[in-house]
Amino acid sequence: MTPVEIERGDGPVILAFPHVGTFVPGEVKASLNQTGRALADTDWHVDRLYAGLLAGATIVRATFHRYVVDANRDPSGVSLYPGQNTTGLVPLTDFEGRPIWGEEPDETEIERRRLAFHAPYHAALAAEIDRVKARHGVAVLYDCHSIRSRLPFLFHGALPDFNIGTHDGRSCAPEIQALATDACALAYGYTSVVNGRFKGGWTTRHYGQPPDGVHAIQMELTQRTHLATEASPFAYDEGKAAVLRLHLGALLAGIERWALEAGR
Repeated sequence: MTPVEIERGDGPVILAFPHVGTFVPGEVKASLNQTGRALADTDWHVDRLYAGLLAGATIVRATFHRYVVDANRDPSGVSLYPGQNTTGLVPLTDFEGRPIWGEEPDETEIERRRLAFHAPYHAALAAEIDRVKARHGVAVLYDCHSIRSRLPFLFHGALPDFNIGTHDGRSCAPEIQALATDACALAYGYTSVVNGRFKGGWTTRHYGQPPDGVHAIQMELTQRTHLATEASPFAYDEGKAAVLRLHLGALLAGIERWALEAGR
């Protein structure tokens, strides 16, 4: 299976989906324990949630599961959140802190997976950023994520519904952060935070270079906003999703308008 799927659009916005994939090679699956094989930490249905919201957007989607290798982690293995519980380039635990391997991968195996999956995904993503920027003079990478709202191993209490990450304002123009902040604040019945527990993963931090015309923002949605339940079978809730899609569509349209104007 190809590690990345691409749908090229003609607009200035790229939607990236690093964690919707569920493919696990047979030899990797054989090393997972029962907890790991549940693949609980998938961004369930997030690509479906965003489907069709922004005509002309480019889609870059990882097909492999984050337990194979995490496409949103630093390829060197450096922690995104030093001193806090998190998961690494190849996670050893799930988001509840439970071991996921019967036999943990060694450094050689981690490097093999990085080359086979992580590197091709980012090569494709970088190529699309370059293509979009060449066309518009600017590119905006919107990194799409979701997570269960309560995970004591990772954070205290419940997360807000919208978790906006811009590397503390360094990964995008202030206008983009303001657009996201305002759109989420206007979404009645939802809660939001900017650069709280999630400040943007490696993708946001690595590619977001505003002086060079490349802007990146991460949106981490709690799964209660669009799933029937934050537990197996993680079913998509059409009613919840329909309401959420209105707000996400308005946000993406605003980002696209800004990008088209900025590129002129």
